[in-house]
Amino acid sequence: MNVLIVFAHPELCSFNGALKVRAVDALKGAGHEVVVSDLYRLGWKSVVDAEDFPGVWTDPDFLDVVAEQERVSAARETPPDVLAEQEKVARCDLMILQFPLWWSGMPAILKGWIDRTMARGFAYGEGRAYDTGLLKGRRALVCTTTGTPSGLYDPDSTDGDLDRALWPIQHGILRCLGFDVLPPFVARAPGEASAKQREEYLTEYAERLLTVAP
Repeated sequence: MNVLIVFAHPELCSFNGALKVRAVDALKGAGHEVVVSDLYRLGWKSVVDAEDFPGVWTDPDFLDVVAEQERVSAARETPPDVLAEQEKVARCDLMILQFPLWWSGMPAILKGWIDRTMARGFAYGEGRAYDTGLLKGRRALVCTTTGTPSGLYDPDSTDGDLDRALWPIQHGILRCLGFDVLPPFVARAPGEASAKQREEYLTEYAERLLTVAP
């Protein structure tokens, strides 16, 4: 199985970093091919802008991002950094998004990876979403950490239900693109956990991955 891990944390020694390392070790140990896109170390450009669209625009006086994504894809003029990520996505059987939950969402650098990599013409198109999505046949897994204690993401808590916080990512992005979205793995407040609890999280995650990719 080919696995792509998109890692979005500025600190390699974070618990997100530990989860990423454990995932790589477990998956490679089971014989799977693993590729990691470490967005901070790649210096990933997060914003979609005019630099993404070389050549003559569909409307020379107006940047229509959707139209230009489709144009450069068809003309094979996709920027090299974006094309490299798209090729990783195209090869993978399982894509893991590894990130800390910041302000009930993903870090800006990961959202920028989605904005630029999951472009029209590559990841979706006219009438090609959800069950007919262009990335159908692949699975996706969100692995995230929270900075708040577990009770704050319960349905009646101050921060609201964690499933609701992840819905725009899991349904609005991944499912929309055609992925078969697996239940997320969440390490709640690892910064406040004991060393024993953190190790239990890592072990549980490795075991979970081996059921996903036996």
